[in-house]
Parts: sequence; C-alpha cells; structure tokens
Amino acid sequence: MARKPPAIQAQNAPRRARGFAAMSGLIEKNIRTAGEKRGFAVMRLLTHWTEIVGPDLADIARPLKVGYTREGFGATLTVLTTGPNAPILQTQLPKIRERVNACYGYSAISRVRITQTAPDGFAEGQATFDHKPADAKPPVSREIHAKCAQAAENVQDTDLRRALETLGQNVLTRDTKPKGQT
Repeated sequence: MARKPPAIQAQNAPRRARGFAAMSGLIEKNIRTAGEKRGFAVMRLLTHWTEIVGPDLADIARPLKVGYTREGFGATLTVLTTGPNAPILQTQLPKIRERVNACYGYSAISRVRITQTAPDGFAEGQATFDHKPADAKPPVSREIHAKCAQAAENVQDTDLRRALETLGQNVLTRDTKPKGQT
C-alpha cells in the first residue's frame, strides 16, 4: 500500500480562535522590541524595578538603558535620578548591581552608571511602572463591614475569616460602571 500524503490542508488552514487570550501574550512581541531598543533583554527589570532594588531606591531612581560594549563581558546599566539624590544613589551602586544581576540570573551587569536630570526633565524620568497604591480604595461603610463579618463568622481560622471579609468588602464596594462612563 502506498502512504498517504501529509495533510497539507491542515498546515495552510487559518488559525482558529481558541477562546480568550491573555493581553500580555498579544503585546509581548511589541514590548520586547521596544525594550530591546534600549538594551533591556529582560523586561522584568523595567516592570518590577521596585521589587528588584527595593522601594527606597526605586523612589529615587529609574532604569534608563542597558548598554553593551564591543569587547568584554557585562553591560552598563544607566540609572536616571535627580541631582540631589545622586550622592545617595552613588553609595548604593554595588547593591543595585547585585540585585539586578540576581534578576538576570547571572552577572549580566558589570557597571552601573548614574544620569541626573530635573524631576520634570526627560520623558524617561516621568515614566513610572508603580502598581496602584493599596490605599486608593474607598472607605468601607459600617453596614458592608458588618454584613461581611456576619457572613464569615462561622469560619474558625482567623486568617481565612479576615481574607473572606476583605473579599466580601471588595466585591460589595467595587465600581460596577465601565471605565470612562460617569
């Protein structure tokens, strides 16, 4: 018997939608391309800067670019800060290099350079990747608080009970209007 030819139709068939897709998967290529133009091979350095270097250093500095030399190993991370914060940041350069290399997983950064500007200077200085602050939630009314406490009163574990109360409060106080509508 002769072998059947491979299913050419299956290879040329249009890709069908498989349900919902994560937004990060749809824009990942574009973000990676934009980041690579500035030398950021790992986008986590930009998006999780606060977790990498700590909140105290993230408040006074932002990663600007990663530059690679022609010979030798290691790259130079350029960090943007304001003039008064530069001396403080200068003392923390070894700590920044150590934490950034831990993010990369190897000794990718051999040098950290500081660039100074005014707070309202370059657009890069104004960009922020901070998460929404936790205190931005509206205060919970006493009625909602009592209702949630009553719903979770039979739970024995205190941590679980508090988590359920918080979940109930978040659900009952969330804004049901779509964004952009008043």
